[in-house]
Amino acid sequence: MNTVIQYQSGFGNEFATEAVAGALPKGQNAPQRHPLGLYTEQLSGTAFTTPRALNRRTWTYRIRPSVTHRPYEEMALGHMRSGPFDEVTTPNQLRWDPLPIPDEHTDFIDGMVTYGGNGDPAMQTGVAIHLYAMNASMQGRYFANADGEMLIVPQLGALRFHTELGVLDVAPGELCVLPRGIKFRVELHDPEARGYICENYGLAFRLPELGPIGANGLANARDFLAPVAAYEDIDGEFVAVNKFMGRLWRAAIDHSPLDVVGWHGNYVPYKYDLTRFNCINTVSFDHPDPSIYEVLTSPSEIAGTANCDFAIFPPRWMVAEHSFRPPWFHRNVMNEFMGLVFGAYDAKAEGFVPGGASLHNCMAGHGPDAETFERATDVELKPQYLANTLAFMFETRYVVRPTPFAMQSRILQHEYFECWQGLKKRFTGRNGDAR
Repeated sequence: MNTVIQYQSGFGNEFATEAVAGALPKGQNAPQRHPLGLYTEQLSGTAFTTPRALNRRTWTYRIRPSVTHRPYEEMALGHMRSGPFDEVTTPNQLRWDPLPIPDEHTDFIDGMVTYGGNGDPAMQTGVAIHLYAMNASMQGRYFANADGEMLIVPQLGALRFHTELGVLDVAPGELCVLPRGIKFRVELHDPEARGYICENYGLAFRLPELGPIGANGLANARDFLAPVAAYEDIDGEFVAVNKFMGRLWRAAIDHSPLDVVGWHGNYVPYKYDLTRFNCINTVSFDHPDPSIYEVLTSPSEIAGTANCDFAIFPPRWMVAEHSFRPPWFHRNVMNEFMGLVFGAYDAKAEGFVPGGASLHNCMAGHGPDAETFERATDVELKPQYLANTLAFMFETRYVVRPTPFAMQSRILQHEYFECWQGLKKRFTGRNGDAR
């Protein structure tokens, strides 16, 4: 295998890359029989007739085609769940402590724990939200998700994703997206790792339109990185794990499926360094909507209403002149799952820690806790730089239904509601007297 980790830049680009010269045929000069003895296989991420600007497909040239495995057999799901979700859902605000790192040998697949979700992979709508906690690299087995693409946000420990199309190194402060159906295995760079996953059943994530922002701002296409071709030519006894219609399946395979020697196309895994996000912020009053922090969006059939948005709250200047600066109290038709990668979130004084999570479903009131409100009300309004912070949000149009694990786990903060109970009546009445 080619072990040099290299990248190609751009979002949605048509890439062409080969690990061995001659792996890619050249138009009409391509012979009937591949000169390197490779098989040709197309990987289509959209319908064939999807408009050109949105069409996603990649041609692979591989040592063996993907059909060369034994039949799949169902395997245990563990704490992983998938749509359709039908759990009874509370209107309460929910928050969790970090997912513990397991004591026993646990790789990426076994370390996935589902907190909630909505929609149905069979109908290609909705999301599932997982966390992972692992202490071992994947050995002898490979994973592919036929239900949806996976947006992965590491929080603790760097990971190396060996995929069919190349290798991605992803550390906390970055994200990666693995398209639906792409096969991969995950190696640890550090002794243990933890992070967040949005499994997107809907339209693939894309860059949002900028609208009145204009030509510049938010995430730039040039900062997204795709891998170059790198292959494994290994024979042995391996296991291919496939997530299909909400269940896990395993099949014996006598070689590594990551055997693509060359490929060209635009259906590719990619990574993005979140420090490259170009923040837009207010310099007057009130707050623009959190859509100004949107990195990626999965649109729905309703214009302006996302199947899922991925937004971040990174280091940034707070410079509003006559306004309360943390996020205001808010109720929303969308449903918000938040995580914290590092640092502190400016709307919470305690309880929301790196590796933790919160869920505020449709019309559930949320906002700064009492301590944050008091401090922000009295602070001197001078320019302030919020440093050493990175929070994010998966925002989806459908209610997120928490799983039994999420509702019964000891890491659920049953006292979360208490953080707002110190908000006292402050109304002074027309004459300035408390009433």
